[in-house]
Amino acid sequence: MSDVAIRVEHLGKRYRIGTRRGPYKTIRESLVGVVTAPFRRVWSPHAGRQPSVNGRDAIWALKDISFDIKRGEVVGVIGRNGAGKSTLLKILSRITKPTEGRAEIRGRVGALLEVGTGFHPELTGRENIYLNGAILGMRKAEIVRKLDEIVAFAEVEKFLDTPVKHYSSGMCVRLAFAVAAHLEPEILLADEVLAVGDAGFQKKCLGKMGDVAKEGRTVLFVSHNMQAVRTLCQKALLLEEGRLSVEGPVHQVVEEYLSRFQSGVEQHAEMEYADDPLLPAQILRVRVLGPDGKPTLRHHILDPVGLEVTLVVRRELRNLVVACSVYSSGGECVYTTNEMDWQNYAGDEMVGTRPKCPGLYAASVMLPAPLLNAGLYELVVALACPRNDDVDRRAGIFLEVTDTESFASFPYKARRSGHVVVPIQWKVER
Repeated sequence: MSDVAIRVEHLGKRYRIGTRRGPYKTIRESLVGVVTAPFRRVWSPHAGRQPSVNGRDAIWALKDISFDIKRGEVVGVIGRNGAGKSTLLKILSRITKPTEGRAEIRGRVGALLEVGTGFHPELTGRENIYLNGAILGMRKAEIVRKLDEIVAFAEVEKFLDTPVKHYSSGMCVRLAFAVAAHLEPEILLADEVLAVGDAGFQKKCLGKMGDVAKEGRTVLFVSHNMQAVRTLCQKALLLEEGRLSVEGPVHQVVEEYLSRFQSGVEQHAEMEYADDPLLPAQILRVRVLGPDGKPTLRHHILDPVGLEVTLVVRRELRNLVVACSVYSSGGECVYTTNEMDWQNYAGDEMVGTRPKCPGLYAASVMLPAPLLNAGLYELVVALACPRNDDVDRRAGIFLEVTDTESFASFPYKARRSGHVVVPIQWKVER
C-alpha cells in the first residue's frame, strides 16, 4: 500500500467576483424568461447573454498546486491572508470542488475548518457530537466509547444538553476540535484552531495534535502562529497568491515566509480580536507604534517601540499582569517583560499585585532603543496570573527592525551578531 496520504496534482480553484446581475428569480419568472428569450434575441442580440468569466471578473484562489504528503506527517500551511490556505483545506475536505486538477485523499478525514463548522445550532452539544461522528463514518458504539473523553476535553459538561446556538465562540471551537480529534480520523485538517480560545485550550490542542501525529495519523495544519507551526510540524508549505511558493523543512519555510513578509508588514500593526465571554480576562486589541505615535511594524534600530494593549476583565482577578515576549525569526525567546518589571526594579509599591476589578483597561509600554538588533521578530502579548496558566495569549504580531549606518554596524558595516544591541561604556588604558 502506498505511504502517500494526500496527493495534489495541478490543483486550481477559480471564483467569479462581482455582484449578481439581478435578484433571485421565482419559478414563474424563470418559465416566462424561457418563453420570451427568442423574442429578446430578435430585439437585442446581446440581451440575456451571460458575461464570460475572463481575467477581469474571475479570480484564481488556487493555481497549479502540486504536492504529496506521506502518512504520519504533520505539515503546516502558511501564508498571508488571501493566499488560498482555507480554500485548499475546503477542497481536500470535499466541501468545494476544484476548477482544475485533482486531489486524492487516502483515509478517513476529520476537518476543523471554522468555528462551529458542521454544527446545527438547534441541536444540543451531545446531539452534534453524534451527528458529526456519523458524518465522519463512525458507528454509534465508537461514538459512545469516545463521548466522555470528548466532553472532558472540550470542558462543556454543564452545557452538553444545551443547544449549540447558545454557546460562545470559544465553546464551539473547543467542542468542534474535540470531536474532530477524538473520533480517530486518519487525516486531520485543522484551519486556525488556535485563533479562538484561551491559552490553556491552545496548549491542549497542540498536545492533542502531537498525539495524533505520534499515532501515525496525518495532520495538515493552517495557522498564522509561527511558534505553533514550528513546534508541531515537520515540514511546511508556503502559499503566495494561490500558488505553492516554497515546500520543505518547517524552519526553512518559516524563515523564507518571514523574510518575504517584510514588504507588507505595515498592514498588521493594529490587531483586533473577537470577543469570547467565557474568558475571565481577554486582550481585545494590540497596537504597535512608532516614535510618532502612529501604528507601524517597521522600526529603526535607534527608535523605541511603543506597545498598546486594550483588555477587558470580566471578574475580579488577583495578580493579573500584562506581559510581552519577543521571539526571533528562528523561534528563540529574546526577552520577556511585564507590567511588574519597573516596580520590582525601582522598588515602587507593588500595585500590580492588587486585584483587577471588572472593566476595560489600557496598558502601554515603550520598549527602549537600542535593544533589538536588525531583523524580524514576533511579539507575543499575554495576560497571565503567576503560578497559573495564561488567561489569554495573542501571537502573530511581527516586527521588523532595520539598521542603516548606526553604531550597531560601525565600524565594519555589517550586522552585529546576536539578537540584542546594548550600548555599554568601555574603558581602555595604556
